[in-house]
Formats: sequence, C-alpha cells, structure tokens
Amino acid sequence: MLCLDDFYKNGDDPTLPRQNGLVDWDAPESWDAGTAVETIDQLARQGRADVPVYAIGADRRVATRPFEVTGSPLFIAEGIFAAEIVEECRRRGLLAGAYALRRPRGATFVRRLARDLSEQRKAPKVLIRRGVALLRAEPAVLRRQTGLGAEAAHAREILRRVADLVAGHPHR
Repeated sequence: MLCLDDFYKNGDDPTLPRQNGLVDWDAPESWDAGTAVETIDQLARQGRADVPVYAIGADRRVATRPFEVTGSPLFIAEGIFAAEIVEECRRRGLLAGAYALRRPRGATFVRRLARDLSEQRKAPKVLIRRGVALLRAEPAVLRRQTGLGAEAAHAREILRRVADLVAGHPHR
C-alpha cells in the first residue's frame, strides 16, 4: 500500500496555500500531485520506486525509502488527496479502481484523533481543533472526491471490490 500522504510539500515550500496566515494542510495544493502520479506510473511500469517519507511533526520529507510491487497484480495508493489524481491515473491507464471510504463521521473523528495523539503529530489542542473542523467538512470532502471520479463505498464493499480486481473480476 502506497501512502500518498507522504507526498505533502515541505512546510517551507512557497507554493503552499495559506489561510489566515497559516499553511492550509487540508487544501489539495499542499500536496505534490505531480510527483505522486509519476511515482505511481514508475511503480506500475517498473515495479519499484523510491518514495518519500514525510514527518508530519516536522512538516517535511525526511527521507526516501524503496517501495516494490514487482510481481503484484495491483497495488493500492491511499490518502486524503488520492481522488485528486484519479483522472490523470485513468488517462495513463494506471487505474483499476478509485474509492472514497464512507464511514460514520464520528468514527472517523475518533480514529483520526487517536492516531494523531498517539503519533504526537501536533499539540493536542491543535489536533482537537483540526479534528472538529475535519468532522464538519467531511460531507463536502466526500462530495469532492466523488466529483473527481472516486466511488464512495463502505470499507467492506471496497475490500470485496479489491479482491475481485485481484481475482480478475472487476465489479462482479
């Protein structure tokens, strides 16, 4: 599984979007879509690529690591901005399926907060404020993702569809 969140731009990148003087990390422009697509293309065609390792607390890429999919019938690229590259991946013939996870908003809030607190991504007050804002924005985010070509589905349905793709039976 390729984590597309590792393709965020560095915190000092002058192209980062800002809101109220602060970097807007929830805006798609805070993410390097071009490099993500090129990496997916390289993985699909060559079976390996060096991918970034992003440290959220440091607001930057801190390393790269080798990622291999050689011999796999498909691989999954996941992340909040994945839908942003659906059209380009489809155009390049790289896309087997595109899904946006639909789950109860409260569950998403609790999972995100627990993860972010345990990983000490930011100060707890910041994480709670951001989590509440994302909770409120979630319906709009899902609408945007489906508008960009991802299909909204529950986790169980996505797992079934991925299993069908691996078996060679897309969307049975």
